[in-house]
Amino acid sequence: MSKRENDSFSIKDLMGSFIKDNNLSKGMQKLKIEEVWAKLMGQGVVSYTTGIQLQNKTLVIKLSSSVLREELSYGKEKIVKMINEEMGSEVVNKLLLV
Repeated sequence: MSKRENDSFSIKDLMGSFIKDNNLSKGMQKLKIEEVWAKLMGQGVVSYTTGIQLQNKTLVIKLSSSVLREELSYGKEKIVKMINEEMGSEVVNKLLLV
C-alpha cells in the first residue's frame, strides 16, 4: 500500500497555478473586469452599460445614455485608477466611453 502525501493546497492556489500554467490570465482578467465595473460603478451605471471589452489595456465601455457618458468622461483617470487597484495590477491604461 502506498503512502499518501499530506500536503494540502487551497483551491485558490490550485486555480491560480492552473490559470498560470495554461496561459489563461488574460481571459480571466476580461471576465473579472466586468465584475469590477459592476462593483465600482453601482447598479445605476450598470443598467445603462450595454457592453464591456478589454482590448490591449484599453477598456471600452458602451453606454446607452449620452448624459451618463459625458458625466463619466470627467472622471476617466479616477475610474482607471480605481479599476487597477481593485484588479491588483495595472490592467487598464485607457478608458473609452462609447
